[in-house]
Amino acid sequence: MNKKNSIIASLSRRDFLRTSGIVAGGTLLAGMTSGPLLAAERVVRIGYVSPQTGPLAPFAAADQYILETINELTKGSIVIGGKRYRLEILVKDSQSNPNRAAEVANELILSDGIDLMLVSSTPETTNPVSDQCEINEIPCISTVAPWQPWFFTRGGQPDQGFEWTYHFFWGLEDVIGSYTAMWAGMDSNKVIGGLFPNDGDGNAWGDTKLGFPPVLTKKGFQLVDPGRFQNLSDDFSAQISAFKKAEAEIVTGVMIPPDLTTFWTQARQQGFQPKVMSVGKALLFPSAVESLGQAGHNLSTEVWWSPTHPFSSSLTGMTSAQLAQRFTSRTGKQWTQPLGFVHALFELALDILQRTEEVGNPEAVRDALLKTELATIVGPISWKNGPVKNVAKTPLVAGQWRLGGPFTYDLVITSNQTAPNIPLGGEMQTISY
Repeated sequence: MNKKNSIIASLSRRDFLRTSGIVAGGTLLAGMTSGPLLAAERVVRIGYVSPQTGPLAPFAAADQYILETINELTKGSIVIGGKRYRLEILVKDSQSNPNRAAEVANELILSDGIDLMLVSSTPETTNPVSDQCEINEIPCISTVAPWQPWFFTRGGQPDQGFEWTYHFFWGLEDVIGSYTAMWAGMDSNKVIGGLFPNDGDGNAWGDTKLGFPPVLTKKGFQLVDPGRFQNLSDDFSAQISAFKKAEAEIVTGVMIPPDLTTFWTQARQQGFQPKVMSVGKALLFPSAVESLGQAGHNLSTEVWWSPTHPFSSSLTGMTSAQLAQRFTSRTGKQWTQPLGFVHALFELALDILQRTEEVGNPEAVRDALLKTELATIVGPISWKNGPVKNVAKTPLVAGQWRLGGPFTYDLVITSNQTAPNIPLGGEMQTISY
């Protein structure tokens, strides 16, 4: 077994055999199960790519739990058209590298012969995997990337779309709406400092036509954008100086966790004290906020999924609260937003495969995908009425990290204008120094 491709490499041999429906980086067969005889020797294979190592690794923090849960449910098999087939889930690590993501996607498609590809977490992972699936005509479902950088960066045309690749998540219009609604309740001068890196997310969020700038201008905000920076930068003095000069009282953007830590540490050292900082990606995870110590209090971010979201799993019937609690009880870790979306990925995969009319036919899998109408742990998913052909949207709200609770920080929903069915947990507060 190739250790770097496996999220279960640390399992004992007994544990591995018990969870043998999950195959990481190899072609081992899932274990036989009791019940109807398995259909011939045809094995149904699902490929899954995520950034399990590298700077984007927090996005994959719930992967092992979800994969173990799915194997417990399926016991290594799936029933399609009244026949039971062995089921393999082949897992690959993108290592937070787009080139690596494309490479392992090719392995899954060309060497492992997967029937359906799943991919999660940021355009740097979703886009290269989706591109390989489109080229090789393999159905693919992606998530955890705003739909615009997934769709337009790949050359998507709204009147045409793609044939093989499909996405579910929210869009820039939703995060802009959530953030501005959150800021509207604050007393500020409406001057915003923008932190947009030179990557898929940063270029989309900072786009002068489709991103934050035109919407903020219409809403009466002034955006100060010092230009793109490279990921894993070690000096944000230029950005901090520009924000101080403009007297920015709000900071926004989209950053990877290490860059957020560097920026916020240097900002405080250099005396820059904004009232609000709402940053996507980096502030999604408890681990990233905890690394800031008490300096993470009242930092804000988008909230795509939480224990208070009013949705349930199509596989288990568990509510969002129950899924979060079960994750914590089994891992000892705090819930994290990708938990809901990775779970939903596999809800969709199993639902689609079970409805496929011809096993081994990629077109049949795609046709079943297009007919999807599924109530998942992150909300209802259907590709029939999206903003573009290949996109299904999910709801988005916003919230702040607050010190206290059973863990160091708790994420409290403070703005739900864009999705009123998701309950508020508190009111917006300014950052204290």
